[in-house]
Amino acid sequence: MASHVCDCEELAAKAQAEEAKLYEQLDKIIEKHKTVRGPLIQVLHAAQELFGYLPEKAQVEIAKGLDVPLSEVHGVLSFYSFFTTVPRGQHTIRVCMGTACYVRGGKQVLEKFQHELGIGTNDTTEDRQFSLEINRCVGACGLAPVVTIGPDIYRRVKVDKVPEIISKYKKAGA
Repeated sequence: MASHVCDCEELAAKAQAEEAKLYEQLDKIIEKHKTVRGPLIQVLHAAQELFGYLPEKAQVEIAKGLDVPLSEVHGVLSFYSFFTTVPRGQHTIRVCMGTACYVRGGKQVLEKFQHELGIGTNDTTEDRQFSLEINRCVGACGLAPVVTIGPDIYRRVKVDKVPEIISKYKKAGA
């Protein structure tokens, strides 16, 4: 039984060491961008790439490192939809809900993704394989409804195609 506790302590120590390395990298990113005019967005992008999202501790580190108020960091995070403060899945599914996509069945497509994945909008599956979000417009109204998954674009998506789309990414992640 004691070895089990030691294993847990060892794993926790390893996780802390890995996190410390990430924060060392973040410090280097901040230092590199300090001399750039208006570096906050660039640093936030780099930090999100590093962590996969922007945890509170990283936000505080960025604010201190760039000598900006934490409220300014929060303001930028809440304004730009491409930043997230919660871990995202390996594949982020974005369903367009612009007018053309909505009118041509975007809402039903979104509901089917929610049902198939067992999550709501702006949620991530337990296995962190999928996140589901809404786009307001992707500029492809003639191809509505549109779904994007990373760099992949699906056009004229029908509800019955949703399981097939999801299965393509489940296979890729397996």
